[in-house]
Amino acid sequence: MPASAVAARCTAQLLSGAPAATAEEAVRRVLAVQGQDPRGFRLAVRARTSGGTAAEVEAALTGSRSLVVSWLNRGTLHLVEAADFWWLHDLTTPQLAKDSVRRLGQEGVPPPLAERGVAVVHDEVSEHGPRTRDELRVALEGAGVPTTGQALVHVLLAATLQHRLIRGPVRDGEHCMVLAEDWLGAAPPPLPREEALATLARRYLAGHGPATDRDLAMWAKLPLRDVRAGLAAIADETVDLGDGLLDLAERAPAEPLPTRLLGNFDPILHGWVSRDPVLGAHEGNVVVGGIFRSWAFDAGRAVALWRIAGGRVRIAPFARLPRRTEQALLADAEAVVAYLGLPAKEPVLEAV
Repeated sequence: MPASAVAARCTAQLLSGAPAATAEEAVRRVLAVQGQDPRGFRLAVRARTSGGTAAEVEAALTGSRSLVVSWLNRGTLHLVEAADFWWLHDLTTPQLAKDSVRRLGQEGVPPPLAERGVAVVHDEVSEHGPRTRDELRVALEGAGVPTTGQALVHVLLAATLQHRLIRGPVRDGEHCMVLAEDWLGAAPPPLPREEALATLARRYLAGHGPATDRDLAMWAKLPLRDVRAGLAAIADETVDLGDGLLDLAERAPAEPLPTRLLGNFDPILHGWVSRDPVLGAHEGNVVVGGIFRSWAFDAGRAVALWRIAGGRVRIAPFARLPRRTEQALLADAEAVVAYLGLPAKEPVLEAV
């Protein structure tokens, strides 16, 4: 893929060009930010905004209730704007039910116990409001529902699919499960499927274009025929760039490629079938056993890993970097520490 396409995607993702002013604006552009790692999705917001802090994400989750986390696309936790939760849930989760039953069985939770577990979770959040995972675990174990291994996670997923649970408020640093209607208010009227597919196609391209129909099908875990129907519905809004790549016709020119520290599970690695245009030969360094590590990005390519150890950012380049790149990454490391509200410590660039 040409560097111009990577540059266009970075601009679409708000990694380059004018950043978002708020966490909500950044999440709205990407539509759904992979959200299984709390620090990871906060760092995804940081990379796409200017002048904010992680505390603003906390406030959006717990105060204004403008952001929520729930199982959506691909059965994976995602951070979304509250207004987008409803139609994304209705569109992307029904097809997850069969896999949910299978996984529950693999975790030692047969259908009768799964039904009991879903009922227990629903009753707990209905009667008591937001509940932590530990609180729900205690209630499930008291009802004889297995919670060991991944059983708890899959019971909570099943309850989410049936009753539209979300991880909204944060209590003592931990997300709580709550019914979406209790936390966000009454659900809006559902979008007709054709309208929802068109909305998905438009919003996906806004934050991920240029991309192919197969990229969108993978990202949303929807049948290719549905994705193509959505793209066809907005055909007058898109442009064909060749090789199957589509983008919105009304797209600002791509901005220069960024030099940034990106968190684990950053959205730039999750919106397309192939990560090769960004990770190349370093995919095995960044993605290990399904875990996406924190990494550094320069000129459209991955150039380093990084971590926070002892409150200090430590950057480990894959190869010797130009001095300009080193300085830019060290400056961004200081911004990461400030964003997370950690005590300021000078970052370290480790030897190659």
